[in-house]
Amino acid sequence: MWGFGLRQFARLALGLFGAFLLAGAVAALPSGAHHGISGYLAGWVAHLRAIALLDFGGSQVSALPAAVELARRLPVTLELVSAGALVALVLGVPLGLLLGTGRRLRAAAPLVQIVAAAPVFCAGLGLLWLAEQVLGWHVGRHLDGQALDAQAVLRTLALPALTVGAAGAAAVQLSLRRAAAVVMEAPYRQGLRLMGLGQFEIDRAYSAPQIVAGFLSNLGEITLALFSAAAVAEWVFDWPGAAVLFVKSIALQDWSVAALVLLVFASIKLAADFVGAVSAHALARGEVAA
Repeated sequence: MWGFGLRQFARLALGLFGAFLLAGAVAALPSGAHHGISGYLAGWVAHLRAIALLDFGGSQVSALPAAVELARRLPVTLELVSAGALVALVLGVPLGLLLGTGRRLRAAAPLVQIVAAAPVFCAGLGLLWLAEQVLGWHVGRHLDGQALDAQAVLRTLALPALTVGAAGAAAVQLSLRRAAAVVMEAPYRQGLRLMGLGQFEIDRAYSAPQIVAGFLSNLGEITLALFSAAAVAEWVFDWPGAAVLFVKSIALQDWSVAALVLLVFASIKLAADFVGAVSAHALARGEVAA
């Protein structure tokens, strides 16, 4: 276990170092535009040194330090991603288990994938139209720090969270469906039945831990799906979060801010990969030991 954990930690450290290099490369883009390749390389080294000293530069749009700009917006994105993750689990877990363990329902899996492949942007626009034209909601932007009643909170958070949650649910169900499909076809199940174990006991003691381990091993991909959907939802529903800040920073060539957001989001994804891999390995070892 310790050897596996150390290897995963080494992968995490290597990934963070790569994100650090990429952030410096993005921040140095203006140097290349003005001074060519030699100027770009010199700017890259200078930005790497500055980032290592936690100096992320300033925003060319707001004139604020990039770290301050991100600190204002990151909690908004984390709030949205957390709500979307809850929706994703509520929708994705039962769907993934049903499609992965039910032989008759597996035929419906391609149809689910076709629906899940619909662009998140289209889903967000559809929900926005439904809320305003059918429900009569006036969907406003996220109001940070203001006291809202329950209805206002629902109108403000529900649609972006559903948009993010739908994308997350697609990733969750796909991960669980693949893991469950592999477990259901495992040859040891027949041997355990011949030994006298019942179906419920096999599923509880052997199948369930392996399915959960398979889900955890894809935790980084699910996290990436949630944050990617958050960028779309924040744009459509006018949320001042860090995900849409990344998109706008690239569009406005605000490279210092874009580099910092990229570094933070990459770190979150890599941390999710690490936690998921270690947790899945520990759960699989516990199942084997049992």
